[in-house]
Amino acid sequence: MSNNSITFEEIMFTIMSATQDTFKSYMNTDIFAGKVEKKINPLQSDVVGIVGVAGDRVGYIIFATEKGPAEQIAKDLLMLDEADDEAISDAVGEVANNIAGVFKTKYHEQYGSVALGLPLVLSGRLRPMTDPPEQSTTDGSMSVQCKGVTIPFTTMDGRLHFRVMVYM
Repeated sequence: MSNNSITFEEIMFTIMSATQDTFKSYMNTDIFAGKVEKKINPLQSDVVGIVGVAGDRVGYIIFATEKGPAEQIAKDLLMLDEADDEAISDAVGEVANNIAGVFKTKYHEQYGSVALGLPLVLSGRLRPMTDPPEQSTTDGSMSVQCKGVTIPFTTMDGRLHFRVMVYM
């Protein structure tokens, strides 16, 4: 085990690779990363999967997409003709968990002390704590108290598009 600390760039590239590998391995789908946003922007998504990371680095890995792509991911991953809300929730949780699992495996071997929480799947608006609160307190927002990046992904044909966010 090394005493070197993990750089945020290492984390970001590991997550990018883990996301691409997950889609290729489990769904035989090539996805491409877009321009990384090195800030936290509000994000409206129909489906969000969150996996907590604990250890030497603490944070979250978040997978967010709209219902249409989430349905397609569920159909592809679970080999279904139609995907209901339960299948969508299972698939999004599984994708988020797989991405986080690659992160855990890589950094546990190199640095030790990495643990994952169970995946949580929900829908709602994400915004950083540094944003002023909205006028309405019943807007369903979820706040995240960390800095991070947002990595957009898409397929070449555009049928799937989603974002993976890393907050650590």
